[in-house]
Amino acid sequence: MQSEDRNFQLAQKIWNYLCLNDEVKQADCMLVLGSHDVSVAERAADIYLEGLTPLIVFSGGFGYLTQDLWNVSEAETFAEIAIKRGVPESAILIENKSTNTGENVVFSMQLLKERNITPSSFILVHKPYMERRTFATFRNYHKEVPISVTSPQISMTDYFSSVDISYETFLSTLVGDLYRIKTYSSKGFQIPQEIPEDVWDACNELIALGFDKRIN
Repeated sequence: MQSEDRNFQLAQKIWNYLCLNDEVKQADCMLVLGSHDVSVAERAADIYLEGLTPLIVFSGGFGYLTQDLWNVSEAETFAEIAIKRGVPESAILIENKSTNTGENVVFSMQLLKERNITPSSFILVHKPYMERRTFATFRNYHKEVPISVTSPQISMTDYFSSVDISYETFLSTLVGDLYRIKTYSSKGFQIPQEIPEDVWDACNELIALGFDKRIN
């Protein structure tokens, strides 16, 4: 139990860094990045219903955790949830080919261009620990467009309790996302992000403990 407590302390440090805690601002379009976490779709629907944007693009084909989980794409699954929550179908566009964060951004912007829609501002919605990487990826392609980044409003402990993934998968996923923040800028996938030393130390400690299954 003490070792698990220590592991969660390390994970919390990483989680706190990966979450941006932006104020959600009025925008022309909301881009919702797909995943296994349906609470992201619920968060997006609630933001729309607050009147903060007139248009939602749900983006996502099948990813690491959903390829064996669902029969329809992440984008279509999320859109169905949003519609049931009260979002009109006419306010939704679906991009269902992307398989990673970069493709989420690129393919969604291509879809908007094909529809002759040119938003001047965006709300980006993803999982809590994906906020920073979503920001860094979007900024890699669109330097000046005003954006705010948000996610389901939930603590790390409550989040882990609410998703159907194992302890090892959860910690490995946090480590993997931080590792991508560190390495993807040199590959041209994201803009660079400064990582505090204590956050990177926490990552390395979890890697040494074997939570390294999502590093690639």
